[in-house]
Amino acid sequence: MRMIIWASLALVTLLLSACAAVLPATRAEPGVVATATAPAPASGPALLPAETPPSGAAREFKTDFSRHTVPYADILSGGPPKNGIPAIDSPQFVTVAEANSWLKDVEPVILVQANGPSTSFRTGDARAYPLQILMWHEIVNDSVGGVPLVVTFCPLCNTAIAFERTLDGRVLDFGTSGRLRFSNLIMYDRQTESWWQQAGGDAIAGELAGRQLAFYPATIISWAEFREAHGDGKVLSRETGYTRDYGRNPYVGYDDVNRPPFLYQGPPTPGKLPPMARVLTVNLNSEAAAYPYSVLESVRVVNDVVGGRPVAVFWSGGVVSALDNGTIALGRDVGAAAAFSPKLDGRRLTFRADGERIVDAETGSEWDILGRAVKGELAGRQLAPVVSVNHFWFSWAAFKPETRVYRVFTSD
Repeated sequence: MRMIIWASLALVTLLLSACAAVLPATRAEPGVVATATAPAPASGPALLPAETPPSGAAREFKTDFSRHTVPYADILSGGPPKNGIPAIDSPQFVTVAEANSWLKDVEPVILVQANGPSTSFRTGDARAYPLQILMWHEIVNDSVGGVPLVVTFCPLCNTAIAFERTLDGRVLDFGTSGRLRFSNLIMYDRQTESWWQQAGGDAIAGELAGRQLAFYPATIISWAEFREAHGDGKVLSRETGYTRDYGRNPYVGYDDVNRPPFLYQGPPTPGKLPPMARVLTVNLNSEAAAYPYSVLESVRVVNDVVGGRPVAVFWSGGVVSALDNGTIALGRDVGAAAAFSPKLDGRRLTFRADGERIVDAETGSEWDILGRAVKGELAGRQLAPVVSVNHFWFSWAAFKPETRVYRVFTSD
């Protein structure tokens, strides 16, 4: 199986080389309820002493490598060079009806919606970014509801993350650096050529080293769920300006939980979970929590408190892994998870699983994976999303080793 992965990644490199992505609230970190957000102040992690930049970087980039917040020894080449995996800078969109001709119900898409929570189902600019496209581009520079965003996906870490890309009043455009840190995508902005860690949205080298992008809610759900909820939404088109085999997975078998992560050189992974275990992560008020998919599949609902704030985590099946089968739509079902604030109209709701349904104890209303009440007294209401990110355990733990892993304890 490892030979298959190596061969697949080599093929990707070959293809890419031949074809060469109210008042404002404080900065949103992973786990903050979706509200208006502002960039972090200029102060941040301390700069490290000057050292030799990563091999070949000075030839490719105009980055000020004298400024960095991480050791350059942590950074590896991912294979393709700068922009070898091309970001999508002028995304085109098609209707749900058009996309339905090439997207299967169970395929994973990244949902990004403007305007935050609403009391009705179809308000705000809702967009779907299929992983069958992001797999080959990793970065989309876009604007959603008038907000400049960068929508990103790192296949090696299974991280789909959106950020606001305005910093100090300037809109940044992002591309791929061709480098990895702890197997995670390192982006760069084209305005200053500073390097940014995708997992945390923080600049790790260059003029902007130490700065932080604001997280924006983004959730991996099935195409069927997006289509049902946002029939008037927009879908990223496969007309990207590049020739790629969209729908095919070049990382066949990569997410086998019994395999080690590819190109990982970093801190030892805490043994709380297998390195390739899927987790949904929330980070609030300096507390980080990880919810293993293996647990979520059995309980379907979690009522928790992270950093002093109540959080509800929902899980549903019907979403395949983009990193399993050679054809994405034929991957195994891994489900989807999302986090929400359980507070509605000042009242904290408590959720439970009722067979395949998610209901609240207070009114008996039924809820879906998008945090929408679909039946009952609260039908039509919407929970506010909490920024949460899918990771493989090794990827999250490399950056947040102190994370609390949610477990279910049963009495004999």
